[in-house]
Amino acid sequence: MASDSRPRSAGDGRPRPATVPDDELARRVLNLVWRRRAVSRAEIARSTGRSRSTISEVVGRLLGTGLVAEVGAGESRGGRRPILVGFEDEAGVILGVDVGATHISVILTDLRGNTLAWRERSHPVRSDPKGAEALITGLGEACLAEWNGDRSRLMGIGVAVPSPVDPGSPDRVLERVLPAWRGHGVLDRLNSVFRVPVFVDNDANLGAVAERWWGEAVGIDDFVYLKVATGVGAGIMINGEIHRGATGVAGEIGHVAIDPNGPECVCGNRGCLATFVGTRQLVDRARSLLNSYPDSILAGTEPGIRAIEDAALADDPLALQVVNEAAVRLGIVVAGVLNLLNPGSVVLGGSLARAGDRLIRPLREAVATRTLVASAAASDIRTSDLGERAVALGAATHVLVAALANPRLFPGVIPA
Repeated sequence: MASDSRPRSAGDGRPRPATVPDDELARRVLNLVWRRRAVSRAEIARSTGRSRSTISEVVGRLLGTGLVAEVGAGESRGGRRPILVGFEDEAGVILGVDVGATHISVILTDLRGNTLAWRERSHPVRSDPKGAEALITGLGEACLAEWNGDRSRLMGIGVAVPSPVDPGSPDRVLERVLPAWRGHGVLDRLNSVFRVPVFVDNDANLGAVAERWWGEAVGIDDFVYLKVATGVGAGIMINGEIHRGATGVAGEIGHVAIDPNGPECVCGNRGCLATFVGTRQLVDRARSLLNSYPDSILAGTEPGIRAIEDAALADDPLALQVVNEAAVRLGIVVAGVLNLLNPGSVVLGGSLARAGDRLIRPLREAVATRTLVASAAASDIRTSDLGERAVALGAATHVLVAALANPRLFPGVIPA
């Protein structure tokens, strides 16, 4: 017997959405509607191989949840024009949080990844976990206030952290990377303030998620996202899924040693990639070159990473030397990744990606001399177009992916 798809009462006279059917067919239909945006019941039946009557029953129940709606008539194939079913992108909202080493960014999106609000603030995250926790909730509240919608439509929060994340203990960051965070998590306060599910993952992993859904890697199942910022990390996508390794530390490419006699790294080793191409290291290198380039745009300044990038884009020789040196060192490790994993693409994100072709050209040259099939390996290295919001967007998308896999996470959906 078909289930009742009418909205239920919340006990105060207001209707409540009906339960999303907890079965594989309902998930397949919901995901198909999300991907296609507008699709007829007949097309859903053909795509799933199920009968029209079965699909009509499932769609009827989904209509009662508010996640999908009838959105107009489609093209006729000789009979009546079919009624199209579309996904309601505004049925819920998601907060995505990027907890960087020196900043916190928060984005509010709808269920199509569109930005509804954005906040960013510099903060000494490494040394002030309590202040960081307060700032995360404050920026989240500010985004919701700017949006000014129904708070009950907030379905979850995704959090990106600059540390490996153990799937068994997602609320704990690696103390060797962030020693001041010993005993501090990111879930409890967010749960108590916003009362929605919270999902935590590594920042580079979530940068890869953003690229896969909205950026340079749409349609690519196997690629590596390389985030170059205060630290250096990689999100590895294999068969369309993030590869986390046995204990969640896969992708810590910044701790590949490229010079055993190099500077000491926070991990305890020497000469790690991050000790040469992290934000602070690039700024220090630029400062050390100022006397050698008296005519540089950066002469007489205290250059920051953004000023270095701007100068490189203006073909300033000092800035180009800094970027070229970073590209060569990145190339050593990227070549190893290409030889090992043979990804379909490498996407560079983080602050240094703003240098664009000034970074990509020398990087490709460095990779080409170190890969087994140089011309193929070096041809598909690109920079991200998602900009500074990439990781926060990936954090929000992490929640969306979870909800499409388990529709009970969507707002207003109640257990059977």
